[in-house]
Amino acid sequence: MGKLVLTSFVTLDGVHQAPGGPKEDTRDGFRQGGWTVPYWDDDFGRFVEEVFGRVGAFLLGRRTYDIFAAYWPKNTDPADPVASKLNALPKYVASSTLTEPGWAGTTVIGRDLAKEVTALKERTDGELQVHGSGALARSLFALDLVDTVHLLTFPVVLGAGHRLFADGAVPTALRHVDGRVTGAGVSIQSYDVTGRPEYGSYELPAG
Repeated sequence: MGKLVLTSFVTLDGVHQAPGGPKEDTRDGFRQGGWTVPYWDDDFGRFVEEVFGRVGAFLLGRRTYDIFAAYWPKNTDPADPVASKLNALPKYVASSTLTEPGWAGTTVIGRDLAKEVTALKERTDGELQVHGSGALARSLFALDLVDTVHLLTFPVVLGAGHRLFADGAVPTALRHVDGRVTGAGVSIQSYDVTGRPEYGSYELPAG
């Protein structure tokens, strides 16, 4: 079975909304989109190339899919490690409203997310990758379908915006497997999901 791997960009206060541009996602009056852009450097680019070098298929939420579909099909450079994979490999979008996706290679899923994503993992040669797609990511966590998380934390606090792990998230334990910090200060940490958290207490020894 293939692995489902989530890559997510967040601020120090956990916001994941509109990392790539001011018009990307303005829900609830959000006006601080594009907060990752000043931190892009060669270290960041190398990490992205590594991730896309392992992909076998993409699984995206509807909002992220629409953002990607408006941009990446216009980039036809075969040497671009991101565009070449996004345009050539299978793309699955979880949606109850999308009926005629215009991006070649797209299949709509979502009637039974647990069953369909499990089947996708089983037949994908390489990683089944989720990029962004916060609402979908939370659903996948709740269904215990996420295997690995690349969490990129940017050195900025926004004070508003949608958060990746909001109140009500399913308690999840993770094991740190890799980490680095880019020259621009982005903390890139990778975790494997291990199940539910364990709990204990710090108690003074008797006497």
